[in-house]
Amino acid sequence: MATILEKIAAIEAEMARTQKNKATSGHLGLLKAKLAKLRRELITPKGGGGGPGEGFDVAKTGDARIGFVGFPSVGKSTLLSNLAGVYSEVAAYEFTTLTTVPGCIKYKGAKIQLLDLPGIIEGAKDGKGRGRQVIAVARTCSLIFIVLDVLKPLGHKKILEHELEGFGLRLNKQPPNIVFRKKDKGGVNLQCMVTQSELDLDTVKSILAEYKIHNADITLRYDATADDLIDVIEGNRIYVPCIYLLNKIDQISIEELDVIYKIPHCVPISAHHKWNFDDLLEKMWEYLKLVRIYTKPKGQLPDYQSPIVLHSDRRSVEDFCNKLHRTIAKEFKYALVWGSSVKHMPQKVGKDHVLNDEDVVQIVKKI
Repeated sequence: MATILEKIAAIEAEMARTQKNKATSGHLGLLKAKLAKLRRELITPKGGGGGPGEGFDVAKTGDARIGFVGFPSVGKSTLLSNLAGVYSEVAAYEFTTLTTVPGCIKYKGAKIQLLDLPGIIEGAKDGKGRGRQVIAVARTCSLIFIVLDVLKPLGHKKILEHELEGFGLRLNKQPPNIVFRKKDKGGVNLQCMVTQSELDLDTVKSILAEYKIHNADITLRYDATADDLIDVIEGNRIYVPCIYLLNKIDQISIEELDVIYKIPHCVPISAHHKWNFDDLLEKMWEYLKLVRIYTKPKGQLPDYQSPIVLHSDRRSVEDFCNKLHRTIAKEFKYALVWGSSVKHMPQKVGKDHVLNDEDVVQIVKKI
């Protein structure tokens, strides 16, 4: 293991020494590609999968999953206890939580699973502490809460982002708008839709050569960086929304609180006093992008108590049928929809119709 870490350290040192300019961009791109490959080796060592996750893997339940990531003793366990009513051991010493503690809350009819993950330390992405297992669970979440101590937020925020980035998690980012296609012959063909400030044909070729790719079509649709191209080639990056929770606001002044409120993706809270939980839950709902669909049995009133919850990327009538039961889509004739996704109520729609939040749906089956 040390040899990989030594190689990573050597490459990082060389990158720090190298001046950034047009002449060195190809060399820096090559170093970044080498670094990405070593990091991947570190996460998934050669020779099959690692051992079991020692109680880290928790069965997925509910409509969405949120992981609490943070340093030891920032209040993750208190937050879980107060949000979900689950007891996660709380104490004044560090590393109180040693495995993943699950909890569940119901909000706006959706069941949301909360996971209190053990504290991360600096160097987690290089295998220090239990960082690797913690971040592997974080990769399966639909949303990440990074819990920070309000008295030392920015230093911690930077370190945690660096650790998660090292594991291929991209927070609050969209996947790069780059088309990458391998082919059998014809060399490297690079198309740029806009002027590029960092990537040129030589840099792209040197990055691809590190992956032993000599024939490929690449289209850059925006001003991309070498890191963006490497993310696309690696293909194992996870793009996940993230909210920064600045905990322990009972220890700061009102003026400081006003400043904090201006930081993007941030919610100041006090887990101990349950302050500002409404704001937190509202923001959580917005970032999860969930859609509630109510079912209406024939001749009865809609069931507003237990909606079917879909993600806003997959909310067609077919997705709705599959969530109810696999066999429904086969017997499906048409659906009647009431709500903002249709022009008149009820409207007869097919499988491809896209539903909106709080629509009411009645499925009509073939006889």
